[in-house]
Amino acid sequence: MARKNTAPSTGSGNGSGTGSGNPGDAGVDFIDAADAKTGLSSKGLSAGSIGLLGATVIGISCIAPAYTLTASLGPTAAAVGTQMPGIFLVGFLPMLLVALGYRELNNAMPDSGTSFTWATRAFGPWLGWLGGWGLIVATVVVLSNLAGVAVDFLYLAIAQITQNPDIADLAGNIPINILTCLVFMVGACYVSYRGMETTKSLQYWLVGFQLVVLVWFAIAAIVHFADGSAFDATPFSLDWFNPFGVPSFSAFAAGVSLSIFIFWGWDVTLTMNEETKNPKTTPGRAATLTVAIIFVLYILVAVASLMFSGIGTGELGLGNEDISGNVFAALAGPIMGPFAILLSLAVLSSSAASLQSTFVGPARTMLAMGHYQAFPKRFASISPRFKSPGFATIIAGVVAWGFYAVMRVLSNDVLTDTILTLGMMICFYYGVTALACVWYFRKEAFSSARSFFFKFLAPLVGGIILAVIFVTTLIDSMNPDYGSGSNIGGLGLVFILGAFLLLAGVVLMFVMRAVNPAFFTGQTLKRGTSTD
Repeated sequence: MARKNTAPSTGSGNGSGTGSGNPGDAGVDFIDAADAKTGLSSKGLSAGSIGLLGATVIGISCIAPAYTLTASLGPTAAAVGTQMPGIFLVGFLPMLLVALGYRELNNAMPDSGTSFTWATRAFGPWLGWLGGWGLIVATVVVLSNLAGVAVDFLYLAIAQITQNPDIADLAGNIPINILTCLVFMVGACYVSYRGMETTKSLQYWLVGFQLVVLVWFAIAAIVHFADGSAFDATPFSLDWFNPFGVPSFSAFAAGVSLSIFIFWGWDVTLTMNEETKNPKTTPGRAATLTVAIIFVLYILVAVASLMFSGIGTGELGLGNEDISGNVFAALAGPIMGPFAILLSLAVLSSSAASLQSTFVGPARTMLAMGHYQAFPKRFASISPRFKSPGFATIIAGVVAWGFYAVMRVLSNDVLTDTILTLGMMICFYYGVTALACVWYFRKEAFSSARSFFFKFLAPLVGGIILAVIFVTTLIDSMNPDYGSGSNIGGLGLVFILGAFLLLAGVVLMFVMRAVNPAFFTGQTLKRGTSTD
């Protein structure tokens, strides 16, 4: 399916969407212009610019462990109590199972459209289009959330450096908050626009810094527990890893939805598949490695936080609603003392790094949708200088900032509500993609033990779990008390957001069908199976 081109590993690839190149030269694999079996084609991205280490670093950056933990430890502990490590384990399992399915799909069809392309090949244009829409919406939602956290920690860090606590209050000023968010969004958009080489170089430093600080935080919290200076010392128990200790299924579903959110982002390694040095194997390996590293880190921090803070509603308790949206802002000083500024900088760098790397996913999905004429052709344009989807990147930034500005005005707790909405969108498009793996490989699923597990059982179980969580969360979010308690007409804001975003996708899909039917009639990307 792939052949060689002479694109160097520095990122100056010459892919033009025409499949030009010198087959005899040593170089990097990339997708041919018109693969006879799948109909997939290259889109002019910078071929061969990312290796396994670079892809893994960008994957970790997109997950943003420091930002994710500060935003999710509180809500997860409030939902499931000390069973938080067990819920993290449950959230990890469907992510791992889905990642295995993603790897198989990527091996067969490396394409920057990922969920959109694969679901189209398996289920046809309608569900494929919605799968792509789910990915775009999820990433736009999280871009707004990332920017919000970055704003909070920017002013907190300045306040700590200047020893002027009043500066931290600027984050609560809505006009200043929204304008600062715009500055972050423009900066991240600019770096992403410049292509994968700029992205990769920046991420090495930012990811390394936040990982070191998070391990430091966890060790310091355990030391406080050991010497008796913890806020609410809670002895470690293996029962914390029992997810069935959660009191109700609704609490269990909410906890799993949150834990799925904290692992989300690893699939960015797949959207870079046309830019990796070996597009059939490197993205899948990077995804698996990313999920494994993040899982170990999350368990360490979750256990350490429980041992130090407990789950009570006291000043530093993880059950305290006043700190649930930003736990590290409250715990940094008591745990790390004079080095608390490092944790603030780690969350700030985590948010900024992820804000930039998260642009990779929606931009390349919109690029693929434009390329196969499921979106307007303008989205298929590539920057001649940087070999990046410039127009799609800019649109993603504009929409994400607009979404954040609206949410910042409507929501009592914009971070909590966007996280819960994001959880639904993740379950939707991950579930669609996992089941697409099962259906696409159905004719060879029982040909060997390996095929049965990786192409059938793993993605099937992962997809079903995510589908159940999606439906449960959608129903529960109708309650006006769900999330921050913000509601419109008695319906929870999280439900309204989730339903609106999905329905908006359906409407836009029918508009695109009327404007340009080529994709929807199978002219640009055909439905098929692995044995066609």
